[in-house]
Amino acid sequence: MTREEESEYREYVSARLEHLRRVAYLLCHDWHAADDLVSTVLLKLFRSWRSVRQAENLDAYVRGMLTNAWLDELRRPWRRHEHATVQLPESWIEATEPGDRHSIGRLLLGLSPRQRAVVILRYYCDLSVEQTARLLGVSDGTGKSQSARALETLRSLAANAYIDEG
Repeated sequence: MTREEESEYREYVSARLEHLRRVAYLLCHDWHAADDLVSTVLLKLFRSWRSVRQAENLDAYVRGMLTNAWLDELRRPWRRHEHATVQLPESWIEATEPGDRHSIGRLLLGLSPRQRAVVILRYYCDLSVEQTARLLGVSDGTGKSQSARALETLRSLAANAYIDEG
């Protein structure tokens, strides 16, 4: 990598680091894991900077790298936190107030990883259905249906949280 390329990389990362951290946090809902995820993606980006920097939409490409890295991490057996219990745990989703951003974050935890990725890419990163589908490696129709199902699940979680409060 030339000095000029390294300088471009540093400028790109410094301008977008906080945004990438927020996206990673919304995906995994853990600041430590988000930082690890961003670090992993930035290392991969550094290694391939010479070719990646020519991408038509570099920000979208990097968000895709971030989302795919998170989904890959979830597939690793040692990351699974599932275990059998005799009794089901109590509901962990707390009630929400309209406009309460922290409650929305808790509702996101109720989504499956793929649904959470769709919601974050579509509504936080403001990507189109087609862009989101392309980043997740699915057809446009599948992207639309996953988006609709994710919103339906969020509405259901929000309604249940509201009913539990009342």
